[in-house]
Amino acid sequence: MDFRLTEDQRALRRGVRELLARRFDREALREAVDAPAPALDRGLWRELGEAGFFALRLPEDEGGVGLGLPEAVLLFEEAGRALLPGPLVATHLAAGTVPGAAEGTVVVTAASEGLVPWLDEADAVSGDVTGAAPLRSVDPLTPLHRVAGTDGHPAGEAVLLHAAEQVGSAGRTTEAAVAYAREREQFGQVIGGFQAVKHLCAGMLVRAELARAAVRAAAVTADPVEIAGAKLLADEAAVGNARDCLQVHGGMGFTWEADVHLHLKRAWVRARLGMTAERAEEAVAASL
Repeated sequence: MDFRLTEDQRALRRGVRELLARRFDREALREAVDAPAPALDRGLWRELGEAGFFALRLPEDEGGVGLGLPEAVLLFEEAGRALLPGPLVATHLAAGTVPGAAEGTVVVTAASEGLVPWLDEADAVSGDVTGAAPLRSVDPLTPLHRVAGTDGHPAGEAVLLHAAEQVGSAGRTTEAAVAYAREREQFGQVIGGFQAVKHLCAGMLVRAELARAAVRAAAVTADPVEIAGAKLLADEAAVGNARDCLQVHGGMGFTWEADVHLHLKRAWVRARLGMTAERAEEAVAASL
């Protein structure tokens, strides 16, 4: 059995990466971060809709692309890699049920684990948000509200797509750490030549690839336990790799101008969405 991506899947991933590089590059990211208040780019949201990001899994006779969960995972990896803001998962899952979601003309958010991202910007909400109260978010590009209680049965697809975003972020911080290690010099040589830095970068690669394999495998099987395990690995990879990337960057990594802290903060928030580590551990333990 061949588990490699097909040419169509590689083309899909490449197309999304090119779209995000054109419409949400580093300059756009920093402009969004430095804005007085977080706001969604509705123009970009519509472009994502036109590109089939939200309608990817709708049947073609319903105006969708007709692809599956494995392809959706590839798209969300790219979104996580670019730190694309917004309730992407909820809007994607609402395509076909909420008019305008598939086309990107409507923004949909959802209550998850007692948190609701982007509630003030959303046009529609999935779940009960009665009594939602603003919550200061550690991530400058993910405004949050808190609601009473939690979602007792988080949708497996939502959990997996959040995990895919985490994988994309873990891969990006690995790339950033390696690139910095190749150019930063200390004591007359690049820091990538030091064994301690090599070990950090190697550990980041292992975490990212292990999580990526788990997420893509779960996308094929759609098994709830495998999805829970994939979310655990993806959260660990995103948070752990961002922390190690900070270590590789040294003092530079802790500055506001560096992007590393943005990946760490987004990873912290995503780890609380869809399925927390506690719930994922209980799901995996129960299966054993």
